[in-house]
Amino acid sequence: MLYKARNFRHLLGMKGFSDAMLENHLKLYEGYVTQANRMIESLSTLLKEERTGTPEYAELKRRLGWEYNGMRLHELYFENLSRRPQPLPPSERLARQMKEDFGSVEAWERDFRSTGALRGIGWAIQTYEPVGHRLFNVWVDEHNVGHFAGATPLLVMDVFEHAYMLDYGLQRAEYIEAFFQAIDWNVVLDRFAAALSRTQ
Repeated sequence: MLYKARNFRHLLGMKGFSDAMLENHLKLYEGYVTQANRMIESLSTLLKEERTGTPEYAELKRRLGWEYNGMRLHELYFENLSRRPQPLPPSERLARQMKEDFGSVEAWERDFRSTGALRGIGWAIQTYEPVGHRLFNVWVDEHNVGHFAGATPLLVMDVFEHAYMLDYGLQRAEYIEAFFQAIDWNVVLDRFAAALSRTQ
């Protein structure tokens, strides 16, 4: 079964994100879906033709993680944004987990913002790691480098230039501020609840 690009156009008009920037970002996401599907189809064909020992097969296998993660991380990113953002209630279990793992919600936020401000391109991702039962703010380089195996992404922030340059130029901190003003914490809480249910 091939993947279908999801419609995130309901985000147009979101405060802090111009429609032009969002339209460009959505087109980029759709490209990841298209490329992931092409690679999956090509790999399937090569397998049927018993050409798994070829350079083409090897290169597609290596490249698929980039395209698939580019697709999936963008979906998680767009999902946790909203034109009507929802705050994180301090009584929620996720807020309590942030306090336990970082000392306070404010300390967690400082760490997440600092992660997103690192030099380079990539993603800042709040993950829940089920073995240690704790949260990490993770820097993921180029989609497919830096993921914590088995950890569940809870909050995803794109910090590739295409996510902010059109509106903010080199002022990444201003983009991060806009991102925080657009978080739908209800989506993040649902992801956290699902991650906890899988570990109990």
